[in-house]
Amino acid sequence: MADESLDNELQALPPSLRLLAARGMARSYRKGVVLIEEGSIGDNLYLILAGSLRAYSSDARGREITYGVYGPGEYVGEMSLDGGPRSASVITESGSRLVMVTRASLLTHISEHPEFAFELLTKVIRRARAATLSTKQLALNDVYGRLKNLIDESTGDGRHLALTHQGMAQRLGCSREMVSKLVKDLELGGYLRRVAAGEYQRLKTLPARW
Repeated sequence: MADESLDNELQALPPSLRLLAARGMARSYRKGVVLIEEGSIGDNLYLILAGSLRAYSSDARGREITYGVYGPGEYVGEMSLDGGPRSASVITESGSRLVMVTRASLLTHISEHPEFAFELLTKVIRRARAATLSTKQLALNDVYGRLKNLIDESTGDGRHLALTHQGMAQRLGCSREMVSKLVKDLELGGYLRRVAAGEYQRLKTLPARW
């Protein structure tokens, strides 16, 4: 039954990743496992079959900034395939099923399927661009400005913002207490409504400044 489940997960991957996954080793991880530590040396790539992973950095005080959350059909770990230190940490956000692919296996795959090198390069460029935008927002926006951007991006097309205060703080690079204060103020102002634990509905357009 486990083999059948794995086959189904592999079939759900894009064709290019399905071929690469065949060169790796599948394994299940519980929530909260740190797969990659920032600054460490490693050459493994992780393909996500099920669950979700979060890439982040933290400072000496334990405050975190999240670079991205990735789900099935995506992969992480590509930024250190040049042999350099890891640029971010990666943790499982939920119970996850992953395929670990070594650098040697990836290079063999690229030699046999050179078109995958362009896909990998595109992924690296997109994530570098996203990291640049995130850094710019941190530098130019105050905490409320970053929170507004997060809410606006997460609640388009009638969607709800599904994040705890701690999760928001990790994405914004600030304290949970600061997020709690701002969210409470927005609720009192009639801009947000809490619909469930860690889930909010935007009721109207947020003001440009707070």
